[in-house]
Amino acid sequence: MTQDSPTPRLGIVLIGDELLSGKRADKHMPAVIERLSARGMELSWARMVGDDADLLTRTLRETLSSPDIVFSFGGIGATPDDRTRQCAAAAAGVALEFNADGRAILEEKWGDKAYPQRIHMVEWPVGAKVIPNPINQVPGFSLGDHHFVPGFPNMAWPMIEWVLDTHYAALHSHERRVEYLVEVFDTPESALIELMQSVMNAHPGARIACLPAADGRRAIEFGVSGMPGVAAEAFDSLYEALVAKSVPLGEARQR
Repeated sequence: MTQDSPTPRLGIVLIGDELLSGKRADKHMPAVIERLSARGMELSWARMVGDDADLLTRTLRETLSSPDIVFSFGGIGATPDDRTRQCAAAAAGVALEFNADGRAILEEKWGDKAYPQRIHMVEWPVGAKVIPNPINQVPGFSLGDHHFVPGFPNMAWPMIEWVLDTHYAALHSHERRVEYLVEVFDTPESALIELMQSVMNAHPGARIACLPAADGRRAIEFGVSGMPGVAAEAFDSLYEALVAKSVPLGEARQR
């Protein structure tokens, strides 16, 4: 990645029938958001998919064809319901192989007991690289900018931190994204569309969103987010435009 290259989007793929059936609730998304925010980064998208091999392969084929940085959670074990390794290989159009570095890690951990079943945990797509696992040493793997880690939070989260700090330190920022908020009262969204559009056009580096109140009040929460200087300038423009329009406003605040 050159200095002039655009900053890549970052996404996550959450894998497992248990997530879609409601047996388990996802914990990875808030954890990823927190870790990205600490590095001045943000999550752009998330997908949740079950253990259906065809659907998982199709999903990974789409994400692998993008320039995005992607973390995939779950399905990299050796049991029959763990299909992520195989689907990643199929999606990338490469074969599976027993990764030499991964095999050395499992042999050091278990010796002969790594065979014949445990060794399949390092049967990865050709070209994959090790992601160290500081908890039980069973590694995950990277395939380009796709990073596959276990579904267990205590293992997955330090592994994605290692990936972020080892491979993407150049994308870190000491500045953390901020959001400025203000409520607008007794005013329909339709009356503010042109105002919003003009502010967005003038401040393309910031994001502006409006969220109608869910409690029945005639109120709209406006949020302006981005890096501190950019977001503050855009919010000031929005606030001044709302005041000029004599719109009833609540107290401005920062999150």
